[in-house]
Amino acid sequence: MTKKNILVLCTGNSCRSQMAHGYLRTQLKEKANVYSAGIETHGLNPGAVSIMKEDGIDISGHTSNNVDEYSDIPWHFIITVCDHAKENCPYIPSKTAIRLHHNFFDPSKVKGSNEEVHTAFLNARNEIKGYCEEFAEREFS
Repeated sequence: MTKKNILVLCTGNSCRSQMAHGYLRTQLKEKANVYSAGIETHGLNPGAVSIMKEDGIDISGHTSNNVDEYSDIPWHFIITVCDHAKENCPYIPSKTAIRLHHNFFDPSKVKGSNEEVHTAFLNARNEIKGYCEEFAEREFS
């Protein structure tokens, strides 16, 4: 079975796309090559790293990549995880890629107490986890 190539795309490739990347890589293991990228690069968000670690997934080694770095990869799935990326993404030529979109809440924009920020990251992580589980079940079972 040929591994499928999945691109998770966000604005800055720092938070939501990184969490989805971590879940899809963990859930799909050898069934897919998972990449994440942004239309910009903002570095890895420490809140995303921390909240994923709470769920047993280490994304601390991920890098923030620009979508242009992956222009040679034949995509099977391109998943945009925020409206800004969907609307502003450079054209990615692919006759075969299935394009999916879900606008996840951005926890990195939350200002408030440590508890409020943690809750925002927890809620976003859980929503992303559920989406990734449904995607993996639907497309890879």
